[in-house]
Amino acid sequence: MRILLTNDDGVQARGLAVLKEIALELSDDVWIVAPAQEQSAASRGVSLHNPVVARKIEDKTYSVSGTPTDCMIVAMSDILKDNPPDLVLSGINHGQNIAEDIGFSGTVAGALQGLQMGVPSIALSQARGLSTYGRGKMNWSSGLAHGAKLIRTLLDAGWDKDVALNINFPDVDAGDVKGIHATIQGKRDFIMSDVDKRKHPRGGHYYWLTYGAGKSNPPKGTDLRAVYDGYISVTPIHVDHTHYKTATALGALFED
Repeated sequence: MRILLTNDDGVQARGLAVLKEIALELSDDVWIVAPAQEQSAASRGVSLHNPVVARKIEDKTYSVSGTPTDCMIVAMSDILKDNPPDLVLSGINHGQNIAEDIGFSGTVAGALQGLQMGVPSIALSQARGLSTYGRGKMNWSSGLAHGAKLIRTLLDAGWDKDVALNINFPDVDAGDVKGIHATIQGKRDFIMSDVDKRKHPRGGHYYWLTYGAGKSNPPKGTDLRAVYDGYISVTPIHVDHTHYKTATALGALFED
């Protein structure tokens, strides 16, 4: 099995090295095509207005001067064109990608682009700042201990070809993981995005965009609740943004 890895934290990120360890438990044919620089919150951005450069760092490892989506396009269209991967793994992200995070996430975008290009794809993220709230320490042990077995279980079971899987490991030690929950995307009860407005020394103002932290009170069955409670969350997601109930209502409106 050929496995392609990408991420949004950059080719030198610790989480990518952890993911490679997991992937090597599944196959000895593991490739990396990842951003040269951090691309967190790049979402599904594509570099249409500037060139993208790929550089070979070592055997089966390339950096790309672009987004995670750029990486997937370059990998599938050129680097692995003649022998495409059987599985795409994106991550492991330095922080959770749950609830509204999914729309911002370059990690999730890498998996969605793999899905769009016809390859079973999984995004993986490691939660932080929840059990050790306020300190934000990274604990990679749960992914290292449970990642390969979970991926193998998912591959054996299979899933819909139009679906990518979004896995989040809880912010606990490997031995304290309570289990695995299949979840739906949650919704926080507060807004994470904000701005830090500052005075510019040459006049006017400028902004640092911020993305806050904290816990909501989500219902059971959501990715938020699972990760908060110490479970690994597995959420099936897809590219289709259509809200079908509204589409049906609009259809009836315009037909009338």
